[in-house]
Formats: sequence, structure tokens, C-alpha cells
Amino acid sequence: MTRFQFNIHARDGKARTGTIQMQRGEIRTPAFMPVGTAATVKAMKPETVRSIGADIILGNTYHLMLRPGAERVARLGGLHKFMNWDRPILTDSGGYQVMSLSDLRKITEEGVTFASHIDGSRHNLTPERSMEIQRLLGSDIVMAFDECPRADQPKEVIERSMLMSMRWAKRSRDGFDSGEEHAARSALFGIQQGGLNEDLRGISAGKLQEIGFDGYAIGGLAVGEGQEAMFATLDFAPGQLPEDKPRYLMGVGKPDDLVGAVERGVDMFDCVLPSRSGRNGQAFTWSGPLNIRNAKHAEDTGPIDEDCTCSVCATYSRAYLHHLNKAGEILGAMLMTEHNLAFYQQLMAGMRAAIAEGRFAGFAAGFRARYFAGK
Repeated sequence: MTRFQFNIHARDGKARTGTIQMQRGEIRTPAFMPVGTAATVKAMKPETVRSIGADIILGNTYHLMLRPGAERVARLGGLHKFMNWDRPILTDSGGYQVMSLSDLRKITEEGVTFASHIDGSRHNLTPERSMEIQRLLGSDIVMAFDECPRADQPKEVIERSMLMSMRWAKRSRDGFDSGEEHAARSALFGIQQGGLNEDLRGISAGKLQEIGFDGYAIGGLAVGEGQEAMFATLDFAPGQLPEDKPRYLMGVGKPDDLVGAVERGVDMFDCVLPSRSGRNGQAFTWSGPLNIRNAKHAEDTGPIDEDCTCSVCATYSRAYLHHLNKAGEILGAMLMTEHNLAFYQQLMAGMRAAIAEGRFAGFAAGFRARYFAGK
């Protein structure tokens, strides 16, 4: 069986569409991965996540190592069996969460010592331990361990951090390769760093390619720099990475972010936004975001989006969803999340079809014209 194979089927400008073949199934690209932080896509059953079109989901090393613990998940048969998801899972390395969630963290060449945000217990995360945790979880796509500094740090700070992340990338590669049976069926992605600086990202890309990875992520974006700065970086960053490997933009984003990034050559995405927004009463539609809690929806018998093909839009009215959200009913969070994730999958399918048919520029222009029409 194929361990990992990426085939590009069509190109339109810088945009590409293709498939990643893995033992647990095929991933169609451009792909959006719903985030299942703690072995669950919040407010969604795994079978529903699959039914809306998701080929792969993301799990989180940091959260799972703290609760229920990677060793426990392994004893229970691995993450796929534990959460009833039989398709590919990508796990992030834990690095970003350690930097953003943990107090009292200390970063050294060896790794990061930190206090758990749950109970204050002390933990040590190194490239080797991150690989071990992801192996215990049974991850299909493993992410190298890196440090993710804020983009507004001075250039010398970003450079120092990037060079350490590249040394950690080599240790991640060695640690991954030492897990014989797991390494034989899984893939390892390296993570490009370097902030908004083209030279630093070029150095990072070169060092990653010397090590050699199955795919390459663009890290250190969507951390507060704004869409304009992110797109300016994506104008050069994907092209610094190998043409024949998947390119994954971590932690992005809004629907218009996804369209702009695919235009610039990105193949894979993940973000908590559609699920988090759904739980907070915001729906994404082809005509832009919508706050279901607004009083104007209280007696609206229409769907969230007349052009959405999801079961929520086929079955439930804005008025009912407005009521559920105002009343704090759990079903409101479930239905809004299902709609948002289904909308994201429809957007990805639309982009894949447009690229395959050579009309992506028109698709992107049409999407933006409608999405921003109300603003």
C-alpha cells in the first residue's frame, strides 16, 4: 500500500488541485482539515464530519499529551479507534500551543519546559518527545517540532528562532525515522519559519529540503500580522518550497484567506474558526458572515444560506437557529458548526473544480465580489 504520494492533477496560475494517497485514504487538495483538538471536532460526531466532505482532520499533540495522555490513547488502540475516525489524521507538534497557552515556559536548545494550563503540572517537550507522542497517537501526518515566534518580533529574534527550529526539524526527522512500524506507514512534514522576511524563509526552506520531508508547512503566519502582510508573505513563501510536495498553511483561516492562499499555491489548511464561530452564533455564507443572534433573524423562515447544500440549510430555519442560540441550547452549537464546516468543504470543492476546469481566476473574483458585497 502507498505510504504517501502526492499527485497534482491540474494547475491554474499558481493554484493546484490534486490528491494525497495514504494508507487510510485519499485526501483531495486543496483540502480544509477540521480541527479536532482533544480527539473531537467540537459539537460534531465523526461520521457527520466525514459526511460533509472532510477527508482528514487535525488532532493536537499538546492537548492530548496533557489529557487523556498519549500513552493512554495508545493503550486504547490509538487515536483513530479512540475517537472513531478511520481516515487520515494530521497531528500538530505541540509547539504552537506551548508558546501560546502555557505560563512559565522555558525554551532551550533541548526543547521547552512548561506548566500545563489545566493543572499547572510541569512537562518537557522536545523534538524527540513530540515525535514519540505523535507515534503513540498513531498520527498519519506528523508535524516537526518547531518554535513559533510572533511576526512582530525583531528580525534577529525571528532568525535565531528559525535556525533553532531548523535544528529541531533535523531532530524531528531522526526521531520520526526511529519509529520503525509507524514511520513505514506515516508521513512527516517540515515547517518553514522566518516571519514575514523573504530571505529568512528562503534559508528555512533550503534547510528543510536538505533534511527532506513528505510535505512542507508554512508556519508563523495568522498570528496577528493581518491578511495583507500574510498574503505578501504567501506571494513568495510557497514558491520557496518544493513544487512536487504538498504545501500546508497552518492555522488559516477565514473563507477569503483560503481563496487568496490557494491562489498563491497552498494545498492544505486547518483552522478552529468555522467551529468556534458556529458555537458563538456566527455562520459563514456565500454572501459573507452572518450573526444568527441578530433580532432580524427571529422570524426568518429561510435557511442560513439558500445556496448551501448542507442538511442544516435543507432542514432548519434562521428563526429556529436564532432561538436555539439565544436560549443557549446545545443543538444550536451543533447545527451552526455543521453548517460552517460543510460550507468550508463546499468552498474547497468549488476551488478544486474551478482549478481543474481552468477558471479559477473567475471563481475567485466572483467569490470575493459576492462575499464582500454587503460590507
